[in-house]
Amino acid sequence: MRDRVAVVAGSTRGAGRGIAAALGEAGATVICTGRSSWERDGHSDYDRPETIEETAALVSRLGGVGVPLQVDHLDHEQVRVLAERVRRDHGRLDVLVNDIWGAEHLKGGPADWNTPIWDHDLDTGLRILRLGVETHLVTSHYLLPLLVDRPGGLLVEVTDGTAAHNADQYRISVFYDLAKASVNRLAFSQGHELAPFGGTAVAVTPGWLRSEMMLENYGVTEETWRTALDSDRPDDLPTAPPPFAESESPRYVGRAVAALAADPQRARWNQHSVTSAQLAREYGFTDVDGRQPDSWA
Repeated sequence: MRDRVAVVAGSTRGAGRGIAAALGEAGATVICTGRSSWERDGHSDYDRPETIEETAALVSRLGGVGVPLQVDHLDHEQVRVLAERVRRDHGRLDVLVNDIWGAEHLKGGPADWNTPIWDHDLDTGLRILRLGVETHLVTSHYLLPLLVDRPGGLLVEVTDGTAAHNADQYRISVFYDLAKASVNRLAFSQGHELAPFGGTAVAVTPGWLRSEMMLENYGVTEETWRTALDSDRPDDLPTAPPPFAESESPRYVGRAVAALAADPQRARWNQHSVTSAQLAREYGFTDVDGRQPDSWA
């Protein structure tokens, strides 16, 4: 993918960083966007230390070309300027990944889940929808014109749960449920619009993701994550339930996206909703530890 240009929207941390890194492994030029930057004022709702510059540096270390650009994907003007800059500096866009989220704190922890809509804070719920759905719409509106300039473009919508799973499973709250189901539908509807131009849209969901926040929650690192399953952990550290054994690093879903992007027959996936594990079985890639975990199974 050394001659390919990708934008990973929402690549500061988590799945977005993993996707940017995997595209870097494949040699792509990756524009890494998000709100958290060490060069300019601005941070996400999380107020965490990860930055887009760190992600871009990781892309470059892995063999690609990482380009950090600070963008708030709710700000129409910032996204319009992003599209102009991609066209000016690179002249093309081969892959667009909509991974913007930023509502992990807003969805709350298990004690907050299953709160009915009439008891749920309305402003919080609407903010979840703005961060999880509106950002994707704004980004596609401004960047898809570059993707359809030439046949073969790939749009990846990153969500939580496949369309089939989310169709008959209630997910945490009305607002979270709607956000994640909507992103699957975005891949379907945008795939319909991209197909006449030779483009492909796919919804991809990771499994139980060992994001920076998840590792921190269990007091482990990517190197020591298995110790979170130990029943004799210190009292101040939670013990992960058995399904955590099938968790995956962010690079796993990243390699799923890279495999899709490198497949000349990627159009066969148009409008589909798939997991990183499904794509691993199809393409043969593994996670960073050589496994093919499948927490959905």
